[in-house]
Amino acid sequence: MPLSGIDIFKKLPKTNCQDCGVPTCMAFAMKLAAGQAELSACPHIDDAVRDELDAASAPPIRCVTIGTGDDALKVGGETVMFRHEKTFVNPPGLGVLVTDAMADDEIDGKLQRLKTIVYERVGMHLKADLAALKDTSGDASSFSALVERVKQAGITNMILMSDDAAVMAEGLKAAPGLRPLIYAASADNLQAMADLAKEHECPLAVRADGLDDLAELTKQLADMKINDIVLDSGTRELQQAFEDQMNIRRAALKANCRELGYPTIVFPCEMTDDVTQEALLAATFIPKYAGIIIMSDLNGANLFPLTVQRMNI
Repeated sequence: MPLSGIDIFKKLPKTNCQDCGVPTCMAFAMKLAAGQAELSACPHIDDAVRDELDAASAPPIRCVTIGTGDDALKVGGETVMFRHEKTFVNPPGLGVLVTDAMADDEIDGKLQRLKTIVYERVGMHLKADLAALKDTSGDASSFSALVERVKQAGITNMILMSDDAAVMAEGLKAAPGLRPLIYAASADNLQAMADLAKEHECPLAVRADGLDDLAELTKQLADMKINDIVLDSGTRELQQAFEDQMNIRRAALKANCRELGYPTIVFPCEMTDDVTQEALLAATFIPKYAGIIIMSDLNGANLFPLTVQRMNI
């Protein structure tokens, strides 16, 4: 059961030092209880109390950060069943897929559109958030070169995608300190991917066939002290993917199922070859309930309506 603001306040130092950026410890406690602040903002909490509060004050869907600095993408941290009940604390991230099998000009075009397609609306800048880099060759040097190419293009928010831990290790070496999302751990490579996530201090995506298997894998990761997790239920068929999103959400918020209390990732780019249908699929998952949505490409026809939809919730 989540702690109330008063319960959290009783465990804080009560110095009103403002080091967290909030005027008083009481105000900070209230923000923690509402999922509007992170416990790490307070530098004065005793370690034992920090561990207790971290577990008890965490939102039903954990907040996970991909990347570093001001442009880092934060997903999750949600506390309501229906997204229209409350303005997004962390809007879902929109990304574009690039692979190490693509021609150089195709890669450059996608990265250029990711960087430059930006719309200003009511004082906000609407844009995509990250690049998903997929290993399709199985060659560690090709994958590492792709990561380096994206980094040189000035894009630092990344998802590194490979089932091969050796290939993933080389990709991570090319992105030191950038904190990409590692995709994906499964029953076949769980320990190896967990070791990489701990070594590089990166969030880890988990993929399984069905929610029961997914919950079992996240439980194992939690036992390994890995908590920054993103969920992929494995399906690429709309109806089942939609049901999975609903059931994950309900389990986390209604049944307090910690094993499924993480943001999710979906791949409209792998669900259809029709670009219009892909945009419609992405529009389905913005309100219900993806944390990250990966597109095959970005252009004004799909990005503008999706970012406006995201802004208006």
